Amino acid sequence: MNLFYRPQYKSEITQFITELKAKNPAMEEGQRQGRSLLWDKAVDRDAMSEFRAARVAQQPYVYQITGE
Repeated sequence: MNLFYRPQYKSEITQFITELKAKNPAMEEGQRQGRSLLWDKAVDRDAMSEFRAARVAQQPYVYQITGE
């Protein structure tokens, strides 16, 4: 038997989130919609490779004055 095993224990944070989801069942769907707006995007790999190939290398010392 594990000395630290506590099956009935739920932290205050877990209890709060469980109560919040019970009060507002549409919240989780709203979170999924928000995530899809910002993160779940299709990546055009050809365009990304072209962007990487077109990058100009930064000078070793950014504040170096060139041309003088």
